[in-house]
Amino acid sequence: MLDTLNQIEQSALTEIAAADAEALDTWKSTYLGNKGKLKAAMAGLKDVPKEDKPAVGKRLNEVKQALEAAHKARRAALGGSGNGGVAGPKLDMTEPGLIESHALGRRHIIMRVRDELVEVFARMGFEVAQGPELEDDAHNFIRLNIPPEHPAREPIDNFYVDNPAKVDTPRMMRSQTSTVQIRVLDDAVANGSGPPVKVVSPGRVYRPDTVDATHSFMFHQIEGLYVDRGVTMADLKTTLFQFARAYFGEDAEIRLRPSFFPFTEPSAEFDMKIQLRPDQPPQWVELGGCGMVDPAVLTGCGIDPEEWTGFAFGFGIERIAMGRYSIPDIRMLFENDVRFLEQL
Repeated sequence: MLDTLNQIEQSALTEIAAADAEALDTWKSTYLGNKGKLKAAMAGLKDVPKEDKPAVGKRLNEVKQALEAAHKARRAALGGSGNGGVAGPKLDMTEPGLIESHALGRRHIIMRVRDELVEVFARMGFEVAQGPELEDDAHNFIRLNIPPEHPAREPIDNFYVDNPAKVDTPRMMRSQTSTVQIRVLDDAVANGSGPPVKVVSPGRVYRPDTVDATHSFMFHQIEGLYVDRGVTMADLKTTLFQFARAYFGEDAEIRLRPSFFPFTEPSAEFDMKIQLRPDQPPQWVELGGCGMVDPAVLTGCGIDPEEWTGFAFGFGIERIAMGRYSIPDIRMLFENDVRFLEQL
């Protein structure tokens, strides 16, 4: 047994002296592995006479330690133990990387415009309110004074989650951020604070529109709501004009056109003259709708329309971004082309 151990040690030390990085792994498996020669020799210890076992056991440990030390030394000579046995200099992982470009990322233009709009309205005293994107038919239509027979409620014009023909209050992906004004008014009445209420609610909305230069099936809106005593159409007009001039500049050309929405009366469209292409003259672009909150909406929320009045407005954030940065096609905002995003 002692002769066997001496032979193992001698052959192992001879082989490792000439081993390269690849051969070193094979050497370790051959001599120190679970199925290696030293492990096999240890298994034979049970057959050694009892009086010889102390000497054989001692020699086993000496050979094992000698081979492990030789392996460690050879590994260090080939390039260190931290690089898997591959020869070459060690890498300092704390060193900064070498990159060709030092360009930094930035927030997407839609999120930047959203925050800019919130900041402008915050200066006018509006707080931010949020609501769920997965809504129910009641908040999206019924509570906003949109009757069951109204064509806007057709399944072909909305993303319903539940079948409207089988569920009394089907769920849907909200088609407008006006749903938030109902929830805000409900909460104000429920917690006893009631009006005045002055909020803006930015967020995503969904409509199965055909995608083109000015439409998308998912886009962003920012809804505004102000309810107080004595609020009039003049307050609405002043708010919108102040917003336009604060965000687009003092020379912004804006107008209100009479329109109709079930949840506001009277109602108007808010337009702005925008130059979408440098080679074309400015043109009137609809940014959104607005109007005085319909008394039926206030009544449905438990608010007396004889005491309280209010206005609401809703803008497309993409339309505003297109006007602010002269973007001719809404699809450019969602293609994530780095060449386009780097320009903004």
